[in-house]
Amino acid sequence: MNMKRFSVIAMAAGALMLGAAAQDATENLAQSSIKHVLLISIDGMHALDFLNCSHGIAGVNGIGGVNDGKPYCPNLADLGLNGVNYVAANTSKPSDSFPGLMNIVSGATPRLMGVYYDVAYDRSLDGPAVTTGNGNAAAPCDPKRPPTGYTTEYEEGLDIDQTKLNGGAPGATLTDGGIASLDSTKMDRDPANGCQPVYPWQFVRTNTIYGVIHKAGGYTAWSDKHPAYSSVAGRDGVGVLDDYYSPEINSNVVPLPGVKTPDGTNCSTVPDSSADLTSWTNSFENVKCYDTLKVKAILNEIDGKNHMGTKTTKVPTILGMNFQAVSVGQKLIEKVKGGYLNAAGTPSEKLLGAIEFVDDSIGEMVAELKHEGLLDSTLIIITAKHGQSPIDPDLFFPIPGHKTHNGLSPATIISNDLPAAMPPSEDPNGSGIGSTEDDVSLIWLTKTSYIDLAVSLLESNLKTIGAGQIFWGRSVALNYNEPGLGKGLDPRTPDIIVTPNVGVIYTGSAAKQEEHGGFAHDDTNVMLLVSHPSYKAHTVYSEVGTLQIAPSILTALGLDPSALDGVRMEGTGVLPDVDLNF
Repeated sequence: MNMKRFSVIAMAAGALMLGAAAQDATENLAQSSIKHVLLISIDGMHALDFLNCSHGIAGVNGIGGVNDGKPYCPNLADLGLNGVNYVAANTSKPSDSFPGLMNIVSGATPRLMGVYYDVAYDRSLDGPAVTTGNGNAAAPCDPKRPPTGYTTEYEEGLDIDQTKLNGGAPGATLTDGGIASLDSTKMDRDPANGCQPVYPWQFVRTNTIYGVIHKAGGYTAWSDKHPAYSSVAGRDGVGVLDDYYSPEINSNVVPLPGVKTPDGTNCSTVPDSSADLTSWTNSFENVKCYDTLKVKAILNEIDGKNHMGTKTTKVPTILGMNFQAVSVGQKLIEKVKGGYLNAAGTPSEKLLGAIEFVDDSIGEMVAELKHEGLLDSTLIIITAKHGQSPIDPDLFFPIPGHKTHNGLSPATIISNDLPAAMPPSEDPNGSGIGSTEDDVSLIWLTKTSYIDLAVSLLESNLKTIGAGQIFWGRSVALNYNEPGLGKGLDPRTPDIIVTPNVGVIYTGSAAKQEEHGGFAHDDTNVMLLVSHPSYKAHTVYSEVGTLQIAPSILTALGLDPSALDGVRMEGTGVLPDVDLNF
């Protein structure tokens, strides 16, 4: 047989099959009565927060502290009247924003998608050509030599200029940078690929709903807090994102002409000018102006325009955004404390204001869908990339703490007593970006032969590190791939994962009282509501994962969920007890 001729025929047949599959998907997309999915992440929003705000709490949101039972998120409560509420929904482990987001849009776990944290580590990569904005140092890359392994960074540090709201994108207007804001010279490089930079979407090993929907003829849109979160495109590449908007949240706070929050706050002047103006997350009020930019983008897209409202496009098949106001309302100490008053989740005044702001903003979106006659053809999903811990303020215990010495972080213990085991770019005592520690500690070592010594060191300092549990060896390999570099090993899996006692946060900041990233209930249990006018209010008590959102979205749109790598390779199912056949 002529093998050359056979291979050409096989490739042609494969192309025909792919073309037929794409045509079938387009037809299925046209047949579903759901034409649009509005996907919202209220970062930090627990299932408990939704229960409390939709039913009301005695003494909250009332005149003179009364008015018991009145919801303080009436728009979310209304969506709940026609929604399926999953009260035992859990996000990714680790519960960082990066894996939490990718979990939602890919249907895959960190094990498969290779995403553990926005700042993590990869043994198969070398460092960037230029030091990042956050100090991930420049390092050499030689395609003829084995990789050194390096800290990976997919956040504001990759911006051309992270001090600017537009990320420094050439020629961009004040608030519009997006993908053009990314600086490839600040990205880690792959020596196996000629030392080419690894873009955010290339870093993700799986596809996402954005690739599936775009290939089926749908129009896709997403808004988020960093240009690097264009990772939502997944391995299909950034071309599957038709409209991506990402004003940089960790940029300098500036006036926003023409922007008003739903409560009428005029952002043309900075509302909280006395705050630390190096980031929008440093103020309960300023972050609302930032989030309003993305709300305006959603409203423009519902009207069939691009995110800036400057061009007529089409109403996206999938559109959505993340809110930061609730996360800031939970975490921040800014003269007064945000967060909760007790373990029952009663919000502080600042957190209450953040929830009300988000609720009003979602109310604007629903009103616009109604105005455009799109509500009946739109499935609305409200969830969160991550929770926040601890809800109970009495459990908060910072390590090392502010002006006190409550202990040392796991990475610091290893760096102090076993410095050869700590990669330079991960070393908390070094000059680089340092280790991955919030209310979890992810540890990558220079050699796997150091694991036993490092674990023994940590186990002899359990009180010092506030450890709840240490995962290593098979207890890591059970849910993740075995760590290492070589055949059958995963260059991204941490060697050691430390989950501290509930309430322990590895921080010295006096402006922080909660954090996320860990495995605790308050970190991982999040709001998940699926709403449509045809639904009746229903509560599901069995445990589900936010990774089930992705195949559920495709099913509702009439597309095949098995088109997702996460579904095929990890068995991710659709959300239970909800009718997705429209």
